[in-house]
Amino acid sequence: MPLIQSITSRENALIQRLRRLAQDALAYRKQGEVWLEGDHLCSACLARGVPVPVAIVADSAWIGEHGTATGDDERAALASRLARAADKVIVVPEALWKAFTGLESPARIGYLLPLAAHAGSAECSAQAIHATARTVVLDRLQDAGNVGSILRSAAALGVQQVLALKGTAGLWSPKVLRAGMGAHFALNLVEQLDADDLAALQVPLVATSSHTEHVVSRVQLPDPCAWVMGHEGQGVSEALQARCALTVTIPQPGGEESLNVAAATAICLYESLRQRAVLS
Repeated sequence: MPLIQSITSRENALIQRLRRLAQDALAYRKQGEVWLEGDHLCSACLARGVPVPVAIVADSAWIGEHGTATGDDERAALASRLARAADKVIVVPEALWKAFTGLESPARIGYLLPLAAHAGSAECSAQAIHATARTVVLDRLQDAGNVGSILRSAAALGVQQVLALKGTAGLWSPKVLRAGMGAHFALNLVEQLDADDLAALQVPLVATSSHTEHVVSRVQLPDPCAWVMGHEGQGVSEALQARCALTVTIPQPGGEESLNVAAATAICLYESLRQRAVLS
């Protein structure tokens, strides 16, 4: 059985930490901890076998030893089950939960995890990079929704790690976590990298470009490789493009100027997967 505690004060230090994590996209870097809010993210965390030191649950969703939650029974049962998977459960009043939630419709269950156990830091970036893994490199992507969507596609299509260069939206920010839908726990994630850190990779870099004759579906893609996806407006930097062993283009017969970077990434990763399946 987990240790069960209650917090009722808005001024409690833990509540202040949760508020910062929910409201500040980069607070996780300063605090060294990640806030997973909602039953989907918590379930994904458990499914990957990640240890959970602390769960926070609203009293309206907590079925305690001697009573039943005041909220919906089915959701309360799920929240209570997820909470009990942690080493410690902290129960807070419904009104207090609303003081730090990052969701319009709070799920009233969340996990507080140490960041170091799940993400490479700038201090150990070279050691954290898996040299031969199928990889996506993010070059200064700004939109958290795009970054989260790319993580989700990467996890679904056989990529093993995502490396984010400085200037990319925080991989563990609340919006990226929600868009990733649990993909974080299927990937080796390293962020705050310089381009020179990519020298630790022992796989070729591949990028997209509109200025190449190599069509993504008609050229033999290296496997494993590292797909480099660039800034939404500027694309891959010239310096990083020069490091690439191959650049490919995605046909766009509809005449659009460019594809959304998350959509382009999904197409490229699927083509890599398709070619592996043909060769296997």
